[in-house]
Amino acid sequence: MSTDKQERTGVWLVGARGSVATTTVVGALAIGAGLADAAGMVTALEPFAAAGLPETGGLVFGGHDIAEVSWGEKAEALAEAGVLPGRLVQAVAGDLKDAEGDLRLAPASGHSGRDAERIAADLAAFVERHGLDRTVVVHVASTEPAAALDPAHQDADALAARLAAGEPVLPPSSLYAWAAMAAGCSYVDFTPSTGARLPALAQLAERQQVPFAGRDGKTGETLVKSVLAPMFAFRNLKVGSWSSVNLLGGGDGATLAEPGANAAKTASKTEVLRSILGYLPEGQVRIGEVTDLGDAKTAWDLVTFTGFLGARMRVDFTWSGIDSALAAPLVLDLARLTARAHQAGRVGALEELAFFFKDPHGGPAHDLPSQWQRLCAFATELAPAA
Repeated sequence: MSTDKQERTGVWLVGARGSVATTTVVGALAIGAGLADAAGMVTALEPFAAAGLPETGGLVFGGHDIAEVSWGEKAEALAEAGVLPGRLVQAVAGDLKDAEGDLRLAPASGHSGRDAERIAADLAAFVERHGLDRTVVVHVASTEPAAALDPAHQDADALAARLAAGEPVLPPSSLYAWAAMAAGCSYVDFTPSTGARLPALAQLAERQQVPFAGRDGKTGETLVKSVLAPMFAFRNLKVGSWSSVNLLGGGDGATLAEPGANAAKTASKTEVLRSILGYLPEGQVRIGEVTDLGDAKTAWDLVTFTGFLGARMRVDFTWSGIDSALAAPLVLDLARLTARAHQAGRVGALEELAFFFKDPHGGPAHDLPSQWQRLCAFATELAPAA
């Protein structure tokens, strides 16, 4: 497929006024204006140069949120907290204010079918307003507890009937996935929420001929696990225990203080070790809120393992990072790759994007080197025909 004409690509952020979304938009505006480089963006690397991805600075942003703080106010707060450079926030303030016109209050009528229709209508209006060729809906809202299973989750027609009756049969992340697909948009879940991980939504994606990707962006401690765990496996070193303590503040810290959301996040982080090692070592993943950390997060991991002739050994590491600064470039990567995949005719789960997620669709290999090779091969497949 030729891409002589650069398509216009929209990115609709669910949780648009949060730290990750705001950092994403400020970053894209700054890159587009030549005020910042693309450090942290995987798609800025050479393997993706010929993949035909939309330009970062040309992405058009909109979104839904339950909050009403402006992007400008949120960006200033992030600058004061040391998350964003103040000079960049000031430099893009005008463009950020202009983009504010594409933010909408998340519908909450209590009737799931009408809310889905409203979301889809907002997306359609966004597409028409900006003359967009593709739009990617990216879920960066708060983590939800695991969804209760329902028979309607198995069949798109049954689910449509329940939604039309107004029944609360879907968690918010999945309702957004349904509405996005119904509007002809692709969908990415950057959180461990249920999102598109339901058979009925996979069926809808096939009908609507749209791709989707997820779940739970791999930004920090789990990223390190996906590099270290293969080392133990390849060296035939038996891991006896792997214990992790994660401390964070901000909105994520408050959300993950809730037991249901905490359990969903913990399950997502645990799957990496089980997949790579082939077993789950002793130890727990613990997540705690420390409000004074703000948008920063710190993780401490202790690994005990057994080597030759039963020698007992250990390794520990500390990871400290700024969550939004780690997540935002990956959101931009995923938006660019998913939009290009949609343009290239890909439908359904984009398993090739497992590199970006803790709990990716399709259950592919979780070790980072294998995921990287598959991602690079995918970039080659996406390259437009000469």
